[in-house]
Amino acid sequence: MKEEKEAVSETVCNGFEALYFAALDSDVKLVTGVPGYPVTSLMELFLKKYNLTKTDDSTCRASWLTNEKVALEVALGASVSGRRSLVLVKHVGMNILSDPLITSVTHTIGAGLVIIAGDDPGVKGSQNEQDSRWYGKIVEVPVFDPSCPEAAYGIIRRAYELSEETRIPVIIRVTAGLEKSKGKIKRLPAASALHPVFDRSIWKLRMVEKHQHFHSNVYPVLENESENTDLNEVRERGNDEPIKGGGKLGIISSGFASSVVEDFLKKSGKDKRISRLILNLVNPLPVKKIKAFLKDKQKVLVVEESEPVIEEQILIAGNICGKKTGHLPYGQITSEDIEFALENIEKENVLRPVDSSLIESGKKGRAAICEDCPYLPLYHFLRNIDVQVAGDMGCSVRSAPEPLAAVDVSFALGSAISVACGFEKKGIAVIGDFALAHSGILGLLNAVNEGYEVLVLVLQNEVAAMTGGQKVPDLRKMVEAVVSDVSFFDMDNETNKHSAGSELSLPYLITEKLALPGISVIFIKGICRKY
Repeated sequence: MKEEKEAVSETVCNGFEALYFAALDSDVKLVTGVPGYPVTSLMELFLKKYNLTKTDDSTCRASWLTNEKVALEVALGASVSGRRSLVLVKHVGMNILSDPLITSVTHTIGAGLVIIAGDDPGVKGSQNEQDSRWYGKIVEVPVFDPSCPEAAYGIIRRAYELSEETRIPVIIRVTAGLEKSKGKIKRLPAASALHPVFDRSIWKLRMVEKHQHFHSNVYPVLENESENTDLNEVRERGNDEPIKGGGKLGIISSGFASSVVEDFLKKSGKDKRISRLILNLVNPLPVKKIKAFLKDKQKVLVVEESEPVIEEQILIAGNICGKKTGHLPYGQITSEDIEFALENIEKENVLRPVDSSLIESGKKGRAAICEDCPYLPLYHFLRNIDVQVAGDMGCSVRSAPEPLAAVDVSFALGSAISVACGFEKKGIAVIGDFALAHSGILGLLNAVNEGYEVLVLVLQNEVAAMTGGQKVPDLRKMVEAVVSDVSFFDMDNETNKHSAGSELSLPYLITEKLALPGISVIFIKGICRKY
């Protein structure tokens, strides 16, 4: 923390609860987010507290939105008017909000604005294994990577102070591991309710001058923060673990991986024999502190999830081991991985054997369509139709692998319509109503404007079924306003269920619309059995 303050209370909580308490104590007035693993459960904590109908403070609000770019833009509006704000998204959501985020850094903001990016090492509930820490380099903002509940609380408190000192947003990268971790936090006095508003004097500078101003006046403040913050902690050991040649061994870690390291070292009895550098602020990287740590070490293991973000920046030191050298795997880190790395630390490079059992268990554990999903008849029909089908990052993506093999490709949330527009012949876009509201509606507008040929099947279950059952806006009237050929089909209608091959059946309707020129949209209603 910037200032030493006496704690007003202590509590034991998990990492996400620590983030929640810290936001409350930081006087955050607005929380926006888009549902997705692993941040959904964090947002639910705020929804219980920040509700206009359930709080005495009508200036507090928390709400789910359907698009990450919009979520950040709403938060930016709060910031420039002097209200601290928080944005919660999963890692792929960072791609969506990056446009206004990058501009906001040189544009400057007002009150503190923090973005919590939920990463998914191990790809347990996502379409890829992306590392949000890279956005620190792209956007040129601070990136915190909390290792435990205590660090998470302190990071939020400091992040809002730093955001207002530098007039830029701050990113905090979290994983599901942080939510599972338990620890004691010391809650500090609540932050002042007075926060800065947007300073219009920045408009005296041209765009190029704003960037020059940032690097001359703002980034040095961030570098100084990284080098001197107590959140980046060195734990030197005098009786170091002996390795070949008599040199010293060290470990550099960041985020929840630091807790994995600590647990392993304590259980193995090596916690007092291996020096550690624990990084909770990873961008800008504390170069001077790292150089000092490396100076007397023969070997240093870099432990991080998911990508070698830190390792790649210090690899030139020559004594670094980690993902790039094969000592550790990409993605999630376990105690077994650390044990393997330390057993092979004297080797320059390690060829890790492929674990065939992991591959087989992955096949068995692959998420599948619910057995009572109302859309199963549709997926079975799509499997056997000789037409290219673009799916989306909703439930339909689970129909891509065998045994359904219904959709052919699926790239991003809201992408199905635009992808299908690129097919050589008229194809099908299968998109959920949440994905349509997220960004698919833009693809539909462009399809209409450019005269593409596509059949759009909107799976209207009225919830975001992949992320917790959040409500979805009804866009039927909006679609009818731009598309002339719009139909509706109810999967749960008993008459439809017993009309296979008739004009009342869904296969007949799809076949009919595929034969027509231009754009057709079919809203297919089905009640999600899970929600």
